[in-house]
Amino acid sequence: PFSSWIRLLSSKLSPTFVLGVVLVYGLSQGFSFSFFKVVSDYYWKDVQKLQPSAVQLFVGLYTIPWLMKPFWGLLTDVFPVKGYHRRPYFILAGVVGLASAASVAFGGDLPVALALICLIGVMAGIAIADVTIDACIARNSIAIRSLATDMQSLSGACSSAGALIGYSTSGFFISLGLLGISPAAMIALGFVFQEREEEIPIDDQQTTKKLREAANGMQRTIQLPQVWKPALYLYLSIALNISTHEGQFYWYTDPNAGPAFSQEFVGIIYALGASASIVGVIIYHKYLRDQPFRSLVFFAQLLFAASGVLDLIFILRWNLKIGIPDYLFVVTETCTSKIVSRLRGMPMMVLCSQLCPVGIEGTFFALLMCIDSLGELTAKWGGGMVLNFLGVTRRDFKDLWLAIAIRNSLRFLTLGLAFLIPNSVPTDVLLIPGE
Repeated sequence: PFSSWIRLLSSKLSPTFVLGVVLVYGLSQGFSFSFFKVVSDYYWKDVQKLQPSAVQLFVGLYTIPWLMKPFWGLLTDVFPVKGYHRRPYFILAGVVGLASAASVAFGGDLPVALALICLIGVMAGIAIADVTIDACIARNSIAIRSLATDMQSLSGACSSAGALIGYSTSGFFISLGLLGISPAAMIALGFVFQEREEEIPIDDQQTTKKLREAANGMQRTIQLPQVWKPALYLYLSIALNISTHEGQFYWYTDPNAGPAFSQEFVGIIYALGASASIVGVIIYHKYLRDQPFRSLVFFAQLLFAASGVLDLIFILRWNLKIGIPDYLFVVTETCTSKIVSRLRGMPMMVLCSQLCPVGIEGTFFALLMCIDSLGELTAKWGGGMVLNFLGVTRRDFKDLWLAIAIRNSLRFLTLGLAFLIPNSVPTDVLLIPGE
């Protein structure tokens, strides 16, 4: 039962660690991130009146705080505040996120540049909290390897459940002010999180030494074949999956060229996708958690590439020719894609958590997640350039199908990179201490 599983994790780890995972992954990444996605899309489309290719490029800029994750990770590992490595950074994440959310929600008619800065600030709050809890997960995954997949399953379940609530709410309450809920919770978490107080370095020389050791450790580790190969796959598998989301979103809501989905139904689509994502977590946790990384990632990528064909069928309206209504087809496509995306992503998160050296696990896991974010930035900007090159605008969608076809082809090409993933299982030791 779920309650027994939570009690087990709380007893083996700590109750406040489990609370931190629930709040960061459930409320911050799950609820806030999903709510932000829908609210910001409508903000750029209806308030700022921007073209989809421009919005696609702006969305890429949201990844800037995520690209800075090694910096945030270095702060949490090397620069304790009052002897604490994690608690102060939960508070920092909350303050940054709350100030940014309040500015964009109550600042009136903001210029595009200022609004973009505020929205990036909201993302920064989420990213800092994410780095901080990921450092705790990485350390616990190394200390208690038998619970590594359990921690990723808990993270994935909380993220999906939070996204379900966020997407469900976003269809009816398009208010940027609700983005302040999560940062407020992060501030509270910073005061209650259980962490052992450590002695603070007494001089700058010791701090410089720790920085040098952290930098050398990262450089030494990333050069190991069992580390750089999965890291390269992580980047390429995401970067080659160019994003056409903004073009599809504009088409979804267009009353002439598209199916003219309402704001409420768009929220329902995303909410059902989040529910399907929970199903993906359950499938992984119950049936796939002990499978070799390489074979699992390969077949998940194959399913991911195949599921992209559903987007193409929908854009070309072939679903209507075979008698499947738009609302039923888009729900089927979204749920399928979300389940497969979970199966594709979770083994990579487990793998990354086990490639981190002890002592700089926060910094190194953040480096791997920075590579992930760099892949997302490449995918979003690549997709934006493809949409712009093909002339996809707020009203012209005739070549949107071609952008999706290009994306699908790149997904299939990614299958040839699976050899970069180690053919090991989650309980294997991939990084020997001292390497």
